[in-house]
Amino acid sequence: MAAERADAAVELHGRGCNCAQAVLAVFASDLGMAQEEALRIASAFGAGMARTDGTCGTVTGACMVLGLRSDMRRPEDKSAKDTAYARMQEFDRRYRARHGDRSCTGLLGVNLSIPDGLRAARERGLFSTRCNELIRSAVEILEDMARS
Repeated sequence: MAAERADAAVELHGRGCNCAQAVLAVFASDLGMAQEEALRIASAFGAGMARTDGTCGTVTGACMVLGLRSDMRRPEDKSAKDTAYARMQEFDRRYRARHGDRSCTGLLGVNLSIPDGLRAARERGLFSTRCNELIRSAVEILEDMARS
């Protein structure tokens, strides 16, 4: 299942979704939402949070998945919040163990918030190589966490 879901996420990215959209969208039906809703929610989170040199969209997409999987429905539910935070910290630990970073710039080696960086990423084909590797990894980690 993990490989199929990862393939589907990479395919969505290839069709034009950003990395956050690709990660969240492949979990949408499991989370009780339409894929179109997931695409809208994650639309500004790709490319280091809308090309602002921030956290990689694969990580923000995973954060949304984990948040939607959580039981936190009331602001005063500290235990549910702590559990959600712990799950995201676990994801972050696994992701950084694989990739060494969580920032878009750190992962790609170029800063997408500046025109030269965006141009370099396109010229090097990073969106179809490195980004797809990161999307696949995030989905695999989420799938593994769901089984444990």
